[in-house]
Amino acid sequence: MGTTMPPPAATDALVGRELDGRYLVRARIARGGMATVYEALDSRLDRIVALKVMHPSLAEDGAFVDRFRREAKAAASLSHPHVVAVHDQGTTDGLPYLVMEYVSGRTLRDVLNQHGRLSAAQALAILEPVLEALGAAHRAGFVHRDVKPENILISDDGRVKVTDFGLARAVTSATATQGLLIGTVAYLSPEHVEQGSSDARSDVYGAGICLFEMLTGSVPFAGESPLSVAYQHVNADVPRPSSLSLVIDIDADVDDLVEIATRRDPAQRYADCAEFTERVRAVRRTLAPPRPLADTYTDPVAPAATLVVDRPTETIAPRGASEPSRRDRAGDTAEIDGPRRRRRWGPAIAIVLLLGAVAGAAFGAWYLAAGPGRTIAVPGVLGLDVAAATNLATQNDLSLSVVAEAYSETVAAGIVLAADPAPGAAVSPGTDIAVTVSLGPERFAVPVLTGLNEAQAVDAVTAAGLRVGDVSTAWDDLIPDGEVVSSTPGPGEELKADSPVDLVVSKGPQPVRLPDLAGSPVDEATSTLSAEGLQVDTTEEFSTVWSTGTVISSVPAAGEKVEVGGTVTLVVSKGPPPVEVPYLLDMFREDAVALIESLGLVANVQEGPFTPLNRVINQDPRAGSFIPVGSTVTITII
Repeated sequence: MGTTMPPPAATDALVGRELDGRYLVRARIARGGMATVYEALDSRLDRIVALKVMHPSLAEDGAFVDRFRREAKAAASLSHPHVVAVHDQGTTDGLPYLVMEYVSGRTLRDVLNQHGRLSAAQALAILEPVLEALGAAHRAGFVHRDVKPENILISDDGRVKVTDFGLARAVTSATATQGLLIGTVAYLSPEHVEQGSSDARSDVYGAGICLFEMLTGSVPFAGESPLSVAYQHVNADVPRPSSLSLVIDIDADVDDLVEIATRRDPAQRYADCAEFTERVRAVRRTLAPPRPLADTYTDPVAPAATLVVDRPTETIAPRGASEPSRRDRAGDTAEIDGPRRRRRWGPAIAIVLLLGAVAGAAFGAWYLAAGPGRTIAVPGVLGLDVAAATNLATQNDLSLSVVAEAYSETVAAGIVLAADPAPGAAVSPGTDIAVTVSLGPERFAVPVLTGLNEAQAVDAVTAAGLRVGDVSTAWDDLIPDGEVVSSTPGPGEELKADSPVDLVVSKGPQPVRLPDLAGSPVDEATSTLSAEGLQVDTTEEFSTVWSTGTVISSVPAAGEKVEVGGTVTLVVSKGPPPVEVPYLLDMFREDAVALIESLGLVANVQEGPFTPLNRVINQDPRAGSFIPVGSTVTITII
């Protein structure tokens, strides 16, 4: 993903850093409700990518982070020309991030802010690839849930792409106090507002609202608060665009697209984005071409519809307009009336000029065809072996010399992979073609690593042109603790440069296995371990399973082996913990009460006479507080 927004002037701690030894952060592009987007260089693949780094406030919610990662994996599995691709994910300073395709261009929101409402042909040219992307997501088994102009990108070369697939679903589980749900309320479907549920038809609704905004320049519902806008989605129909007083040039078929896509009852909308797409294509075929514009966005799938902005055209004299007089064209004025002998020289001069032109043309033809000006097109020597390339150059009055060799994964050894001048270039006879010949794929042998310690093994692998991959440990009766037992691939195997080599490092001989002490009184467990010659330490934790003073677990755990004289830490129960107050905001009243009571707490419900949304807008104590079992939690309903 990408945007034309310039990076802010304020210093950003991530700018200039390299994440995971691979992604060099160059500049901050934009900041949204959920994450900040950066432009970065993937140094491993030498390409520009977009990094989306989660805000710290959201990273504190473990459930949200887990959902974020699961949805990122789902989005990464979606491959479509109109979807911003997800390449990778990771964590930096505790903040999860995504590595995404960088799209140089701007969002549909930028276009609407700059140009205002669009023509029907322009709007549908943008909407069609958006619907294709949503349809691909639905077929893959997930819903976007956040279709809006900010998530629709238009690249500099005219491609339309949809971003944040899968992320919107993760957002709905996050804390509403972050403002994430509020930021998209203008595009929420009625069923999402009423029931908190969404399916493919909810994306149809969001796309319909985007079409309404492109055609009219504004969203259909506005209000003083997000709740008032959400209320209108549930209780009011989206108007037909042509019903607005300032929009009078909308065809009835285009009106119908908006009306059907935004019906409040999901069953009365288009069944899915595939059906919506087919109807959009049918309507586009009936529309006149868009007006001429300055910034051009061409839909590669349907190039007949183009997004443009008005530019002045060149003034051309109309056919049949009077031409300048012969006197004006020739520049004749009073000289026409001069001595007649000037006119008598005219034919002679013309003949001389004609003969000179013929002679010049003949000389030029000789110069270019057989003289010093003759040129030869460099023949196609790429893909030939050196002998064949040399023979072909000689046949064309040229010479060839090998000036360099280079490894190649795609060109076999001994084959020409580059030439200077390049094939097709015009050169003089006798020119020498400098070529680079392939050495074939570059490969590096895995060294013998058994018996080296881990640091020595890393040095040996790096010196061989490879890198250490996963490092695991294993018990071994022969290899001393800390030394390499084996590697994968094994010694002598040839790999590409920077390929990973996994190591297994010895933990030494297997020690004595620990017994399962869970549920034992701490004094009894201590005596058992001491009798085995082990040192005992203790720590305490809350537990709803084990009674106070009994063992919950041990470190190392039961079944693991410990050397004689080693220390075992017993985790001892302190009894049940206090209850953590859950996050209840934006939940339906019944769900919130059920959750409170399931935790052994008492629900105190406060509500006014009018509660159209039946949702929690305030809670006391706040989420994350720890209170004793049986305490009261007060919730306010609107």
